[in-house]
Amino acid sequence: MTTPNLNTTSTPATPVRTRIAPSPTGFLHLGTARTALFSWAYARHFGGQFVLRIEDTDVARSTQDSVEQILASMSWLGLDYDEGPVYQMQRLARYHEVVEQMIAAGTAYRCYCTPAELDEMREAQKARGEKTRYDGRWRPEAGKTLPAIPAGVKPVVRFKNPVDGDVTWHDLVKGPITINNREIDDLIIMRPADAASDADALGVPTYNFAVVVDDWDMAITHVFRGDEHINNTPWQINIFNALGAPLPAFGHIPVILGDDGLKLSKRRGAVSVTAYEENGYLPEAMLNYLSRLGWSHGDDELYSVEQLVSWFDGGHISKSPAQWDPAKLEWVNAHYIKQAPDSRLATLVSAQLARRGLPVPERLEALCALFKDRCSTTVAIADWLAMYVAPVTPSDEDRAAHLTDAIKPAVLALADKLETAAWDKASINAAIKETIAAFGLKMPQLAIPVRVLVCGRTQTPSVDAVLELFDKEILLNRLRSV
Repeated sequence: MTTPNLNTTSTPATPVRTRIAPSPTGFLHLGTARTALFSWAYARHFGGQFVLRIEDTDVARSTQDSVEQILASMSWLGLDYDEGPVYQMQRLARYHEVVEQMIAAGTAYRCYCTPAELDEMREAQKARGEKTRYDGRWRPEAGKTLPAIPAGVKPVVRFKNPVDGDVTWHDLVKGPITINNREIDDLIIMRPADAASDADALGVPTYNFAVVVDDWDMAITHVFRGDEHINNTPWQINIFNALGAPLPAFGHIPVILGDDGLKLSKRRGAVSVTAYEENGYLPEAMLNYLSRLGWSHGDDELYSVEQLVSWFDGGHISKSPAQWDPAKLEWVNAHYIKQAPDSRLATLVSAQLARRGLPVPERLEALCALFKDRCSTTVAIADWLAMYVAPVTPSDEDRAAHLTDAIKPAVLALADKLETAAWDKASINAAIKETIAAFGLKMPQLAIPVRVLVCGRTQTPSVDAVLELFDKEILLNRLRSV
């Protein structure tokens, strides 16, 4: 069956409904987050709806913690959904209803092969140099006598896949794709419930079946997903056709590769979306960066979520894998850190300090304003601000290089001047200049030792601006520790 050739840059004829359907067997990883973003942006671009579905039929590995992490990730990214979350395990009766209809229609059948028989079947096919596949021994055909039903064996239900012809669809990303039906076999669409689990006795659907029923029931019109699902698509299209259900348009997005050139995944190399929040990234930066992994709008690198929605019509998605670049993400995040209101940064940095067990310094917004131009994350801002609320320990090397016997009297003299000075940038600057003049020094000869003692480092923004935001007593004590 061939789907129509779709022009992705024109307005769809029907109301757009997209979805994201993560499995709660771990955290929401970056590849799924990007797919969610593309699906969300496409729906928002065309004024459609976006659905969140939780594919939790892997009962043994699905956890509530994973569900909560997925929901938290979606919330942090700002990917609001119009329906959901819909949980597959709450829809078991519906899957069973459809399976029974398919069995009655002759498009599905019960198979009583034991695991041992399937292993024997595969080994025999390998020995003959054949592709391993189900041999159809329980597949009903006209004039065929089926084996006797064995006692004590719980059957699976298999889809009766067409044996001839091709499955062809026009992929939104990759263009026309054709796979011959002889390349795929009668896949299992329903397994019996595990007696040891709490699953419904009706049985549990497999991925390729449940996703079709869900997309049908939820009227999904466009499916964006990773290109590892391309091989599943022929089965799903055939099941849609067997059910007489309308086909969604499919768009298979190339994978994201890590620094080692291998695919980022939940099991290898990926970091959870929430980890990036904890590590000081802003959601708008993550959305901006994720969208540029495999999609482009001309040469634009930095743009708002609103601009992304206005541009994202399904076109311009790359057919090649994207490369994850942590340095590029930091650059993007640094841009948004600089643009962020100081009040917002203060809230985020306060949370970073709390994770370290540190109190919040006074004039937090002013501190964020002073240091944000030097930082690519809120963690980096918190690194700077820690010196205002926690002791610093200058390195022996810095002490030896900058706190010489010749300079120590000038540092102590500056402390005396600052003790009686008004506590503002202009007065602090005046005290520093007076001390420099009195001792015949140049600015770096005094400023660097002051930084080492007060800040524990040799480089900071303008020293008077940095000192102004310290508690006066803390600063004087540090200067006098020379």
